[in-house]
Order: sequence, then structure tokens, then C-alpha cells
Amino acid sequence: MSASRTPGHSRLTKAHKLSIAGVATLSAAAVAFSLVPANTAEAETVTAAPVAWTQVVNGAQTKALHGHLSAQQVIADANAKAAAAKAKAKADADAKAKAAAAAKKAREDKAAASRSAARTPAFANNLDGWIKEALFIMKKEGIPGTYAGIHKNVMRESSGNPMAINNWDINAQNGIPSKGLLQVIYPTFKAYHVKGTKFDQYDPVANIVAACNYAADRYGSMDNVNSAY
Repeated sequence: MSASRTPGHSRLTKAHKLSIAGVATLSAAAVAFSLVPANTAEAETVTAAPVAWTQVVNGAQTKALHGHLSAQQVIADANAKAAAAKAKAKADADAKAKAAAAAKKAREDKAAASRSAARTPAFANNLDGWIKEALFIMKKEGIPGTYAGIHKNVMRESSGNPMAINNWDINAQNGIPSKGLLQVIYPTFKAYHVKGTKFDQYDPVANIVAACNYAADRYGSMDNVNSAY
């Protein structure tokens, strides 16, 4: 009995089915191949390119940073040198100013000493010189007295001996003997001593000036003293 065909339908043989399956497989492979780069090396190159660019950019930034830091260091070094130079210049100026001030003071002191020496005459180391030096000091201090008045009393009290001492009168008995050219006791010498003379009862000039200062206070002047005082 022969087989009959249904209208609109076709029968696929096994061979046909295999052919269709092969075509489908090839189509899928083609699609997959089109999605994968044909050259693996090229794909690697494309992938590596961003890394290399990043390294270049980072290298440029690092170089720029190093340059900036180097410039800052140069500026800092220059500022430090300028500050050191300024400090040294100030120290040198201060030292010069101090030296100049010291030199000026030395000149002024020397000039003052010269003026003082010029104003102070030289006096002989004898009775005449002692009286004249005492009168020179008394004039500056405003203490009255004359050469004649002083000389008269000196000769009466000590005969011109600056080391004379009275060990027998009432003052000596009280433990305060009269000493020097004008026989001054210690309390009187201490009270009427004139600054600038030696604090020594036996010093002839200091003794005369202190005695004349006392006589001026008590008698108006050594010129008015004609006996023990």
C-alpha cells in the first residue's frame, strides 16, 4: 500500500536534519567569533595601553612635584642666607657702635682729666705747699681763711710738724688726743672732714682743711683764732 502526503506538510529526512543542525552550529560559531577579537595580541595591547598612559601621567606629576619642592628649597635656602647676612650685619653694626661709644667715652674721660689737671696746679710737698693746696680746696668749698692766718696757727699748734700729737692735755686724757698740723681731735676731724681730701688726721692738707672748716663754723675763720681752740 503506498504512503499518502498531507497537503502543506513536508517530510524531513535524517540527512536534512543533520544539515540544518550543521548550519545552526556554524551560525552560532560565527556570531561567537565576531564577538571575540581575532588577534589576541592586539587585545592585550589595547588593554595595556591605559596602564602605560597612567604611568606617563604619574611620572610627569612626580617630576613636577620634585621640581616644585626643589624650587621651594632654593627659596628657603636663599631666605636663610639673607636672614643670616642681615643678622651678621646688625651684629657688626652694634659692635662698631659700641666700639665708637667706648672710644668716645675714653676721649671724653681723657679730655676731662686733662682739664682737671690743667685746673689743678702742682703743690710742693712742704708746709708752704700744704697751706696753698688747702687754700685751693677751701676756695672751691667756700671755706674762709688766708695763708697768714693758717700759717700763724700751724706754727703755734705743731711748729709745722704734720705728725705732731698731744698726749698730755684733757683730750689725751679722754682718749682722743689732738693730732696733725692744727692739732685736731678725731670727732672734730670726722665731723668737719671735707670730701675729696684723705680721711686721715695726719694728712697735712686734710688736717688743715678740716680745722679751717671747724674754725669757720665756730669763729668765722681760722684768721680769727689766736689761741687754743
